[in-house]
Amino acid sequence: MELISKQTNIDFMGRRKLALVFSIILMTASIASLAINGLKFGLDFTGGTLIEVEYPQDADLVQIRATLAEAGFGDAVVQTFGTPRDVLVRVAPRGEGESSADLSTEVITALQSSVSEVELRRVEYVGPQIGEELTEQGVLALFYALLGILIYIWVRFEIKFAVGAVAALAHDVLITIGIFSIFGLEFDLTVLAALLAVIGYSLNDTVVVYDRVRENFRTVRKHPEFDILNLSINQMLARTLMTSLTTLLVLTALFIFGGEIIHNFALALIVGVIIGTYSSIYIASSSLLALGVTRQDLMQVEKEGAELDRP
Repeated sequence: MELISKQTNIDFMGRRKLALVFSIILMTASIASLAINGLKFGLDFTGGTLIEVEYPQDADLVQIRATLAEAGFGDAVVQTFGTPRDVLVRVAPRGEGESSADLSTEVITALQSSVSEVELRRVEYVGPQIGEELTEQGVLALFYALLGILIYIWVRFEIKFAVGAVAALAHDVLITIGIFSIFGLEFDLTVLAALLAVIGYSLNDTVVVYDRVRENFRTVRKHPEFDILNLSINQMLARTLMTSLTTLLVLTALFIFGGEIIHNFALALIVGVIIGTYSSIYIASSSLLALGVTRQDLMQVEKEGAELDRP
């Protein structure tokens, strides 16, 4: 017990029930919001027209939105990208008979009614069929990522570890998506990419903790699994927090200074890193206790005749 008392400073496992209640509240709120409000899908998923224009001077986004609303484009998404003079306007489909060329002409005409020097730079059209395919492929990408991780952790550790890791990752993805649903934030391909990055980040954190758990199960004898998990988490706590804080520092800078075009991407990563750090400590590790992991699950099986091969 001397090793345990020297290195275990925080009783993480003793607070696992409180953490479970907190996670259930977050997941319930996320599921409820997704069922009631759904997600505010961006142009990548819903289809529509993207129009890039250039202003002679820094664009006033508030005025642009007001001008488009008066012209009947109240749902248009307006944001700067590149420089303050470059503006992207995203417009959802308005009718089957209206082409993207007609739509872009209407938008340009409306914008030029307030600033005549507005110059059209680019027009792109995303059809509804492409949007549906992207939605399907995005869901499949998340599913295959979790399935691959389940197999990887199963091979590297043990099935109970694999279930715990996937439970933590599903927890992270659900809560991150739930935040976007609750606050009505736009969900586009950049956010989907952020979710996949969150899975990778959280998995790396979980694997580091699991490696230490496996090592301690084999080296620290005569102590219950509860104490071994606490010891392992505390040993990796400094590394986990340092990695998370430095990552959050960069993401916060992107969120503040990166511009509106990557605003939701950075936000999804910030939420994912915070939730991922929390789940690596509580969800992934607590799942091992709930699944009844023991030292025997990780002990290497000695082959028959091994003793005869020894010198």
